[in-house]
Amino acid sequence: LSLKPKRALAPASDVKTMNLVSRNRQVSTWMLIACGVWLVGLGLYFVVLRPPLLPEDLRFLGTTLAQTRAAVPGLEGWLEEVFTVMGGFMAGAGVLTVFIAIKAMPLRLQGTSWAIAFAGALTVGLMSATNFALDSDFKWLLLTPALIWLVSLALYVAGR
Repeated sequence: LSLKPKRALAPASDVKTMNLVSRNRQVSTWMLIACGVWLVGLGLYFVVLRPPLLPEDLRFLGTTLAQTRAAVPGLEGWLEEVFTVMGGFMAGAGVLTVFIAIKAMPLRLQGTSWAIAFAGALTVGLMSATNFALDSDFKWLLLTPALIWLVSLALYVAGR
């Protein structure tokens, strides 16, 4: 005869639910980390590689590169500076996104879901919507991180 109290075993359905929630949290975290890394990469692309004017930019403006250079001679140099600053902000947002995914999400800190939602809407969401409005050549590609962010948020919220 044992005097130790017996621990009640959780029903199998509770164990399955806990495992699913845990797996969803891990998937959500990795998806948001991927979005953060993508933002860092995109930011570095804007700082280092992106030309001042893409063919789709000129198409949207209804002009040619030669006409643009003649009409606004300093535009390309100015855009390089603008894209450097913008790329730095993108990369910085990506670093913070990775930090939130690694540190705040596992701790389930209060306000984390709101931070993830607003950051996603203002970064990848707004970028994706704008690229659709401009009929960008890259609109479908740029929809991908917005959808990954949204799924990550949904999985995180569902894991409560």
